[in-house]
Amino acid sequence: MRSSRRIRTPRTAVVGVAAAAAVLTLVPATAAQAAPAAAPAAVSAPATTTASSSATASAPGGNAAILGIDYATWQREVAAVVDAARPAIEQRIANAPAGEKPALVLDIDNTSLETDFHWFWTYPTPAIAKVRALTQYAHARGVAVFFVTARPGIIHSLTEYNLKAVGYPVSGLYVRDLPDLFEEVSTYKTAKRAEIEARGYTIIANIGNSPTDLVGGHAERTVKLPDYNGKLS
Repeated sequence: MRSSRRIRTPRTAVVGVAAAAAVLTLVPATAAQAAPAAAPAAVSAPATTTASSSATASAPGGNAAILGIDYATWQREVAAVVDAARPAIEQRIANAPAGEKPALVLDIDNTSLETDFHWFWTYPTPAIAKVRALTQYAHARGVAVFFVTARPGIIHSLTEYNLKAVGYPVSGLYVRDLPDLFEEVSTYKTAKRAEIEARGYTIIANIGNSPTDLVGGHAERTVKLPDYNGKLS
């Protein structure tokens, strides 16, 4: 949200269909649910963990269930990554210099929202609880929370509403406008992080589930959630 991956339906196309359906029928989901560092610290899912290809009965549905990605397995692996990264992020927040404007940057689909684990007509899409809790913790301590997504600009308002409805603090939301659609996703996302820095923010962590969310610098730390070799958008 990859030129090195197998060809599949672009995320923007899928999300565009979802948005159109959402405008017609809204089906509520459960609502509980600075200079860049030269070598950003990275936290990733353990190399030995993989998505289960067996029972997917625990998955709410959606593209992940079709692909055989077990919802409970994914939840555990996301929790493991977030729990490993959180102490360092908390310490960085606690040690922020006076006058600094720290920020988190997050991808949306399968990083902040459980997009591929619900059918496209589910709206608002539920939050990933561990990620939401981290953003709420950070925001309560003065950290800005920005979302940089490959979703098209036409669904900016629907996306912003979804994030806020499920409990995310939103300091800013960057979507792909028409000129951005002609760039590589990684190039677009890198440029937006640079734009956030140009506004005076220090990006203390950049969180995503795809390499295109994380490459290009402009963040002190990267946190990669599982995407199972590109199966998750």
